[in-house]
Amino acid sequence: MADDTALRSALVWLAVVMAVVGLGTHSFKKMFVTYVLGMLGIVGILLPDWDYFDRDFSKWTTPVTGEERAAIASARRSGLSRASIRSEPARSVLDEHRYFYILKMAS
Repeated sequence: MADDTALRSALVWLAVVMAVVGLGTHSFKKMFVTYVLGMLGIVGILLPDWDYFDRDFSKWTTPVTGEERAAIASARRSGLSRASIRSEPARSVLDEHRYFYILKMAS
């Protein structure tokens, strides 16, 4: 991850949420579960090298070459990147689990 500002802000927000949960519920167990789920979310969304995973599945066993990185960067600058239309499976799975949990807690 080239830009650490998103990671740092996510960790700060996780600490704030943990403090609110811990102070609000007086439960170390709930605070720890909040920490674990938050870290899993951060690891699943912010840390992966999306340029690496955005390639064809058969190329995942080889590292990204300098030419591929240059092509991705030039495509982003020109606006032809697939980023706007690609599906992001990790984020979709996390969203589905979050919405299922919310619906389960609401009923």
